[in-house]
Amino acid sequence: MVLAKFNYYLSQYVYLFFALIFGAVGTLSFSPYDIWPFALISLFALQLLLLRKSLVQAIAIGFFWGFGLFISGIHWIYISIADFGGMPKIINLCIMILLIVYLSLYPMIFSVLLNIFWPNISIGRLIFAAPAVWQITEFLRGWLFTGFPWLQFGYTQINGPLKNLAPLAGVEIITFLLMIIAGLLVHCVYFNNFKSLVLAIILLSPYPLNMFQWYHLLEKKYITVTIVQGNIPQYIKWNPQQLYKTLHIYTSYSQPWIGKVNIIVWPEAALTDLESNQQFFLCNLDKLLRKYNSSLITGIVDSRLGKNNQQHDYNSLIVLGDKIPYNYQGINRYQKNHLVPFGEFVPLEKLLRPLSPFFNLPMSSFSRGAYVQPQLKVGNYKLISAICYEIIFGEQIRANYHSDTNFILTVSNDAWFGHSIGLWQHFQMARMRALELGRPLLSSTNNGITAIVNADGNIEKILKPFTRQVLNTKVTITTGETPYTKLGIWPVWILTLMSLILSRSNSLHKE
Repeated sequence: MVLAKFNYYLSQYVYLFFALIFGAVGTLSFSPYDIWPFALISLFALQLLLLRKSLVQAIAIGFFWGFGLFISGIHWIYISIADFGGMPKIINLCIMILLIVYLSLYPMIFSVLLNIFWPNISIGRLIFAAPAVWQITEFLRGWLFTGFPWLQFGYTQINGPLKNLAPLAGVEIITFLLMIIAGLLVHCVYFNNFKSLVLAIILLSPYPLNMFQWYHLLEKKYITVTIVQGNIPQYIKWNPQQLYKTLHIYTSYSQPWIGKVNIIVWPEAALTDLESNQQFFLCNLDKLLRKYNSSLITGIVDSRLGKNNQQHDYNSLIVLGDKIPYNYQGINRYQKNHLVPFGEFVPLEKLLRPLSPFFNLPMSSFSRGAYVQPQLKVGNYKLISAICYEIIFGEQIRANYHSDTNFILTVSNDAWFGHSIGLWQHFQMARMRALELGRPLLSSTNNGITAIVNADGNIEKILKPFTRQVLNTKVTITTGETPYTKLGIWPVWILTLMSLILSRSNSLHKE
């Protein structure tokens, strides 16, 4: 009896160990590793481990799988907490672990719902219920508490066989299909059903979609772009003594291209001072740019009085050298909407700020711009703008899309996360936005991934991170609209509803 109990408990720990390992394996499917089959292996293992488990076992397996995924996939968050939080290492570690524990709750909830409502092993559970419940829990993860939709498995297909699904219904449709394929593989292994394997292979090879070209290249219509990667270290970036050195770096690297290119781009908060304080510099640069028919887009912090007569700080983008002279009250600007919790705003601010320096990081009291804003107008071109974190929210980018949009622009300062995989994960998600909307993407960073991405999501030109360089190239304009631009992810929600209905009524291959 004692030996039997020992073997039982040992087997439970083995299940949890494998859940942890296969969750971590999922990280290898994301950039910079880009081994996309590991996405299927990770999801396949999760569904397989959950078969014939009690509620308590399902809770533990789902949590440990999620913990493995997030501890391996977003451990880089520790860098910003430790380097700029000003707290003891043990506190920094606890904050990171708390975030990972929170994120691990969503795979746990998925496992619990699957166990309660679909306890029997059936095709209905594996290929209908699992993708639908996963879509719901992933939506909640990307929405609650402003959302953190990092490490969605659909992004792994930016270089994989399912990438051409993205223009149909966004990255979510890819994640949905990956869960179906993983369920079919579980069905094949558990029931030794060769037909399920064949169907999984067919679904993994949607070659007919390659026949569709949702956008068209206007071969003779292009813009010339120069993007300056300043590579200003974060620890000195906001030092007042560094300001004029920073201005010199950006102006000296840009000046040779003024009059030779259409658009020059500087990254997020490239000018490390308030916009109101730099009116002399901005107005003179604007005059120079207009004289030589070039435009410049730069990130800058803006602090101004709002309608309620209170001071509001905005993480902004402004345009210089446009047809209309620059004006501080001008409307051709973008104000960041989706702010980073604790980085750009502090929830429960009055309670938390007195507790620790971590809650008083530089620039951590921003106000939100509108969810939908006018496109930036640069010469004859129109751009969707996203500052840093915002580019990971596909539906927000789509909400700002118009049929006459020419480009997507994302600017960032990834110096917060050092030499980590976070830079590449961020860029991978940005690439998906270009594929979804069928528009080229200009990515400008201080020292992260500065690049040009074409409307297929492929990299056209890229700079080496953590170097001070200039990216100079031509970008061809595209036209046409993808189904995703018109419908968003509504097709995914329709599939989710249909799958839930089918999963409850379908009892095929029931154990």
